[in-house]
Amino acid sequence: MLRSRQNLRSGWSFKQHDDDDPGAWLPVETVPSQVHIDLLANKRIPDPFVGINEQSVQWVAEKSWQYKLRLPAPAIHCPENTSTDLVFEGLDTFATVTLNGGEILKSENMHISNRVNVNKTWNSDSENVLEILFDSALLRGRDIVKQHGEHQFFARQTEEGRIPVRKAQYNWGWDWGPILMTAGPWRPVYFEQYTARLDDVRAVYDLAADLKSCSGRLMARVSGASEQTDHLVFLLSRNDKVVFKQTCGVGAGGLVEAAFQIEDPCLWYPAGYGAQSRYQLSAEVWRGQTKLDSSTKLIGFRRCELVQEKDAYGKSFYFRINGVDIFAGGSCWIPGDSFLSQMTAKRYHDWMKLMVESNQIMIRVWGGGIYEDNAFLDACDELGILVWQDFAFACGNYPVYTPFLESIEEEARQNLRRFRSHPSVVVWAGNNEDYQVQERYKLEYFADDKDPESWLKSTFPARYIYEFLLPKVVQEEDPSVLYHPGSPWGDGKHTTDPTVGDIHQWNIWHGLMNRYQEAEHLTGRFVSEFGMEAYPHLQTTRRMVTSPREQRPGSLTMDYRNKAVDHERRMMTYVAENFQVRYDLPAFTHLTQITQAETMRYAYKAWRRMWGHPGARKCGGVLVWQLNDCWPTMSWAVVDYYLVKKPAFYAIARALRPLDVGISRSCPEWTSGHAAPSLRKECEYDVWIASSRLDAAQVELRVRFISIQTGKDIRDAIASILYAQPNGTTEVHKKQRVTVATSAENTADDPFVIHASLALNGELVATDTAWPEPLKYLDLNDRHVGLEIYQSRGKISMSSRLPIKGLVLEETEGMKLSDNGFDLVPGEKREIQIEAAPTTDHLRWTYLGAPDETSTYRPKL
Repeated sequence: MLRSRQNLRSGWSFKQHDDDDPGAWLPVETVPSQVHIDLLANKRIPDPFVGINEQSVQWVAEKSWQYKLRLPAPAIHCPENTSTDLVFEGLDTFATVTLNGGEILKSENMHISNRVNVNKTWNSDSENVLEILFDSALLRGRDIVKQHGEHQFFARQTEEGRIPVRKAQYNWGWDWGPILMTAGPWRPVYFEQYTARLDDVRAVYDLAADLKSCSGRLMARVSGASEQTDHLVFLLSRNDKVVFKQTCGVGAGGLVEAAFQIEDPCLWYPAGYGAQSRYQLSAEVWRGQTKLDSSTKLIGFRRCELVQEKDAYGKSFYFRINGVDIFAGGSCWIPGDSFLSQMTAKRYHDWMKLMVESNQIMIRVWGGGIYEDNAFLDACDELGILVWQDFAFACGNYPVYTPFLESIEEEARQNLRRFRSHPSVVVWAGNNEDYQVQERYKLEYFADDKDPESWLKSTFPARYIYEFLLPKVVQEEDPSVLYHPGSPWGDGKHTTDPTVGDIHQWNIWHGLMNRYQEAEHLTGRFVSEFGMEAYPHLQTTRRMVTSPREQRPGSLTMDYRNKAVDHERRMMTYVAENFQVRYDLPAFTHLTQITQAETMRYAYKAWRRMWGHPGARKCGGVLVWQLNDCWPTMSWAVVDYYLVKKPAFYAIARALRPLDVGISRSCPEWTSGHAAPSLRKECEYDVWIASSRLDAAQVELRVRFISIQTGKDIRDAIASILYAQPNGTTEVHKKQRVTVATSAENTADDPFVIHASLALNGELVATDTAWPEPLKYLDLNDRHVGLEIYQSRGKISMSSRLPIKGLVLEETEGMKLSDNGFDLVPGEKREIQIEAAPTTDHLRWTYLGAPDETSTYRPKL
């Protein structure tokens, strides 16, 4: 018989395990699900995403929960010579499964799939009852810690009970997310029946040095096959054209292999560097003229290298795809929802489309979440997003007792097998910030000790996991992918060493709280985390804080919703250092958003500048913390939970354009008791061009000096025609000193902006504006005089006769803008494409110095 599947989505019920009331069983709308979703649907808890309701649902974590499905006869038959399996793709987390009262499975790892043959326990002629009991992961974690007094369960961010539990670690809460300890069948549950079953169909390949041919093996494993009678057909095709076909017998243990070679293969490239070419790999199992099973998937061919070579700055760290050096500008990704069963393929695709829209090409999947869904990986394959996947360890000192090691090895193997056909996946990292835990708590780590067995006996035994077990498993399961022991990690040196490996640069916001203007001095060989917090747009804030009395900065609810330690002190410091402070909700929202956007501008532009040229790649990539939120909140996310983009999102998009111009000016120290008496008398500035194009481009560069008060050019512009070097940085002006003579229209107190514009083939492709800092010293209260708006067919054109800083159009869910959070200078128009949400009939905007009446002006779209 042909393999068949019956999804068990409907008909489930659930209850609190210790509630013996016959009426305790409640309906489950659909599986996959999690207990909070089902309680909310049955109106047993308030929405934990609203207000401070999170507090009201903490009791859920301390209970065990039972799910049940009754299948009336004859729902499933079990014919002879046919296997009937129950498959659980994900059980969260401590699960005991019974069928007709008999235990068939115990699972203690959320990250693995389980398959159970039920031929002997299935009732073919009467009702079957499937039950899953989920114990409290919160209480079980605490108990395990008590059982293992030999280990120091250090945990950052949360209680230590999360460390020994193989469950998404963010469920215990994080500095951007709530404490919502989920339980339930979080991934699909289904029956499968088969005579023979295909498993793990894949291609293992090598590309020739010149990339002109691809050779390797097509592989599959068949369960239940007969070596004497069964055969398998491999088919490799592209655009309906067959490029390889072979029929093979089934070997010992059900293993099937076929050698293949393709000339002039179409390769998979990240977005902006080439096509995302993929091939269709099909396999079919036959017994005579009867097809027993088939499998079809899309695969891609690409070569991936992590270039780590000694150079003038230490040791490089950057990616090379198909022989092309790649500056990996991108984001870090946390789980897309506090309730993962609510994520859909469309939501994943919409999120990854935002990456492409903002010129980002790498997403780092953070280790405190999950091994991401197939839909996430499919979207990255399709759109050309490189995936950096952390193994699921974060901010802790993990144990190494035998059952724990066995569980994580199975977890690693299963997920490596699931990921390995996806060309977008290029690197696995052993953990997130666990080496920083080792440093913080002074756990034993001796770089010269190369004996894994001795690591097991140290106070940091997880080194065995990251430097022995996981690299071994990666090499065995997918040698084509890269492995990095942790993030951050640099050859066993201190995790803040900027000369080697990757760093998490948190001296902006955390740590020393450096000014964001100092980003150029805070680089590393690869910056895999940095960030700045900001409020979401007003619609999102009002959805999560529904009481009008609480919709203000500093209210109890607003304070509660931001989970970052010391968030008010840090956020206010950065706002007050740079801007004239206004503390009403709309104005403060704007100030935090501009603070975040300016941080992105300074950091991405400065660190991309350090991409340099071959042999001098000082910085190989930048990944902002973070792209997304798992619930509505104030956080480091540049796009909020509802996919509403903050201005920082657009700042990143501008900084990562294929051709971008950057400008910096000297930034004297301030708030030191000796503020500079004049911000305009003289300064030094740099101008450079950053290119990800693979060819040299002839461009026109123009640098202007514009009075902030009058909008007039206060000295002649500097124009030049030059070639922007391919895939690197072209330095144009360095440490140029500008002094402006005083005149009737240019007084000694008349500050100016330096504005650079870049044109290609006569078309403006990039601009950048350097303002005198700090912006709070400037009088920007008359900006509205020069602002003009023109509207036509889904777009608006904005211009001004005075320089305007931080013009932000207020976004709502479903609205799409081509740009936002930008500066305007006289003589240039900014055209914005607008696709409004169905509920939007007007548009609001604001900018630094905008009067109240301007910020609430509503032009019809």
